[in-house]
Amino acid sequence: MTPWIVLISYLLALLLIDFFILHKKNRVTSVKRAVFETIFFITNALIFSGLIYWFYDNNLTENLNNLQPTEAVIKYLTGYIIELSLSVDNLFVIAIIFTSFKIPSQYQHKLLFLGILGAIIFRAILISVGLILLDKIHGMSIIFGLFLLFTALKMLKKEPEQEVEKEPKGIMKLFRFSKELHGGKYIAKVNGRTVFTALFGALITIEFTDLLFALDSIPAIFAVTTDPFIVYSSNIFAIMGLRSLYFFLSNMLDKFTYLKYSIFAILVFVSIKLMTAGLLKIPEWFSLLFIGVSLSIGIYISTLKVKSEKN
Repeated sequence: MTPWIVLISYLLALLLIDFFILHKKNRVTSVKRAVFETIFFITNALIFSGLIYWFYDNNLTENLNNLQPTEAVIKYLTGYIIELSLSVDNLFVIAIIFTSFKIPSQYQHKLLFLGILGAIIFRAILISVGLILLDKIHGMSIIFGLFLLFTALKMLKKEPEQEVEKEPKGIMKLFRFSKELHGGKYIAKVNGRTVFTALFGALITIEFTDLLFALDSIPAIFAVTTDPFIVYSSNIFAIMGLRSLYFFLSNMLDKFTYLKYSIFAILVFVSIKLMTAGLLKIPEWFSLLFIGVSLSIGIYISTLKVKSEKN
């Protein structure tokens, strides 16, 4: 039980530092501050890998898969990088949500902060359900693998959205919405009627899209390990750093045009690893190397394209 207490305490401490120190007031996050915060969260994720080693070296976890301390750290780091890489698509969607609801920069961090609180709870539920399915249903890893493969193929066909619907659709129609911000409130009174503001609409949309993306990223980490502690900790630490990464990349998202092919390659690789788990043992160092090389190639080619367009 101790590792879970340490993990939750660590996450709460980071959230408090983020909310009360790094972002005391609603203000626009500069690129310089975003770089600092991104480094801060990545550093803490790496620090926690040391705690992972300590937990497994001293048998403080259940360790259902009988992992050695070094092996546990490698699986944690692999899961962390997978989640970060698959979250790139999420960054594009977040940018679209903010544009759709016309959310000013000074309110964007607050929404992403609340989004992480929802992710901490919902992802714990999804991970638990996924692990139960893997344990109870024979061949579930193959189903997860096929789902990831379908997601990868669908991603390649997906065209970038040019316009975003301004009217609420689906479940959003059940709420009475105002398109105004009402001074940064989530609920306001308009002509004597209680309405949900644009901030609330953006928050609900962010939470819903995070659930959709979790359906991709969580099965992907199951290809690395089914150890609940490693799956959850790597997933949440990656999500923790996603907010600062968004502000760092927000002005450059349209420049990384070839990064989606890197993500495609990672999804295909992970899906194959899931489907062949019972037949083929792929070393974690190779998985980590493949993910790193795929992302590096995508970023490098995208950078070359940007340079050629300028010349």
